[in-house]
Amino acid sequence: MSGRLNLVLPEVLANPYPHFARLRRESPVCQVDPGGMWAVTRYADVIHVLKNPQVYSSAGIQRTMEPPWLGHNPVAHSLLVMDAPQHGRARALVSRAFGASVLTRLEPMLRATAEQLVSALVVQRTVDFLPALALPLPAAAIGHLLGLDASLYPRFKRWTDHLAEVSATTESDQEGQKRIRHTIQEMEHYLREVMAERRREPREDLVSGLLQARVDGEALTDAELVAFLFLLLVAGLETTVNLLGNAAVLLADHPELLARLRAEPALVPAFIEEVLRYEAPAQSTFRMTLEEVELGGVKLPRHAVLLLHLGSASRDEAYVPDAERFVLERPERGHLSFGHGAHFCLGAALARLEARVVLDALLPRIRSLSRGPEPLQWVPSIQIRGVTRLPVEVLPA
Repeated sequence: MSGRLNLVLPEVLANPYPHFARLRRESPVCQVDPGGMWAVTRYADVIHVLKNPQVYSSAGIQRTMEPPWLGHNPVAHSLLVMDAPQHGRARALVSRAFGASVLTRLEPMLRATAEQLVSALVVQRTVDFLPALALPLPAAAIGHLLGLDASLYPRFKRWTDHLAEVSATTESDQEGQKRIRHTIQEMEHYLREVMAERRREPREDLVSGLLQARVDGEALTDAELVAFLFLLLVAGLETTVNLLGNAAVLLADHPELLARLRAEPALVPAFIEEVLRYEAPAQSTFRMTLEEVELGGVKLPRHAVLLLHLGSASRDEAYVPDAERFVLERPERGHLSFGHGAHFCLGAALARLEARVVLDALLPRIRSLSRGPEPLQWVPSIQIRGVTRLPVEVLPA
């Protein structure tokens, strides 16, 4: 290919998949913009990197998340960018927050919330699907887990949007830089206040549990706890909002899918898995080479930053037959939307539960979901895939 593919150009964001298919065929490991990172697009190569953390480091990419214009970014010190043994210790401390018992306790609240939101949506008929349903349900889930003030839920999306823009913000975008710095300061101030309050008066919530958690007598430091709460807010909210939004786009554009799911609700879990594969809400993750290495026939220098494109890998025709087509009853194959290996997403079960709860509430109440002819606007990020708004018209059942 001549020249680098720029992943944040509007025309690429609108439909990146033909570009990824060409990369898989012609340049499966190559440099892309912004930043000259090495994009890895084939399933086999992505899996190889994720399975070999001793060569491809998560911790090494901290600097990509803290560019000079930004400075401190708690997400850059979270589980997302830790290697063993620090990663294992921190994950052991926080993993109990996502156990089956926690989800069982959370499910009744999620179902009641989904029913309320769907009832309001059906009455309104014409809404933006994101603030009407895709955002408030996962915000309620995260807020309930953390015991946060419900009045702050609308603020969560603004916070996550700004943090998701870090990797795509250029040196010349002074306004964008200022916006992100302000958001990080606001979030950290608020979360430290919550931690101080839970120390004074513990509750039955995740923050109180994390403050009390010990592994081999060792607790999380305040900095580690703030970093995890940042990650939970960003990853826990953004991934599920985009999963729900991307699912709604597919249902609107393919009414036969909606009709099939209404007739056969047992297919909802399979639909969710195919949405995760076909329109992955988490499009990519990063690694750094710790030594000179060959990958996909390309020699990479030490400290090369790799962009592992999960969305491309999950559409790799060498791994998934007929990969560019949405197949509701596709034989199950492990997509990479939640990652793989030691860094497999802690919140995967929660995201799946939230999507199922929303669809269980929505599908019996509507006959169709349609959107206007205006083109979708996609979030300007190389890490996530989701629309910025989704006006739809609902026809009640």
